[in-house]
Amino acid sequence: MISAKIGHSLDPLILRLYRLIFRNRVISPNVLTVFGLFFSVVAFICIAVGDRLLLAAIFLLVSGFFDLLDGAVARQTNLVTPFGGFFDSVLDRYSDLIVMLGVAIHYLRIADDFFLIATFVAAIGVAIIPYARARAEAASIKCKNGLLERPERVILLVIGLMSGLLKPVVLILAVFTHVTVIQRILLARKELRR
Repeated sequence: MISAKIGHSLDPLILRLYRLIFRNRVISPNVLTVFGLFFSVVAFICIAVGDRLLLAAIFLLVSGFFDLLDGAVARQTNLVTPFGGFFDSVLDRYSDLIVMLGVAIHYLRIADDFFLIATFVAAIGVAIIPYARARAEAASIKCKNGLLERPERVILLVIGLMSGLLKPVVLILAVFTHVTVIQRILLARKELRR
């Protein structure tokens, strides 16, 4: 939803921050993608091991910044490649699921079975959303619709981690990731029946 509305309009701002941080050094978009995964792993550690939810939110924001940055730098430097898109997508899945695993371990540690299960239900939805898109695109269907694309999910998790309202966010993810999958299934069905 956010991606469809904003598109690449944030690229100039993101690139300014990139130049400020890296002082005009050209860093491979694939390296930036790895940085994004690294910060997701740090967020995972903060959630799962240390119960440092606010710190996890900050690292998740940094990871999200690198996720925006890799594509913006690739477009700006004409380094957009099929492998780069593939690599970014695969590492995004690792990032998504490692954070959800951290949340699951958090609920396991505090013996909250209901929210442990809700986190697994949410993680299944998180994993199926991009899979549904990939399968639709394999059938030549543009499939970027849905309530909870990756930016929305990251923003929700950051809000939940920062505010102490992680439980409502997990419930929202557990329901609306699957609503998003259903939206994509319905779109694919409609397009394939034409």
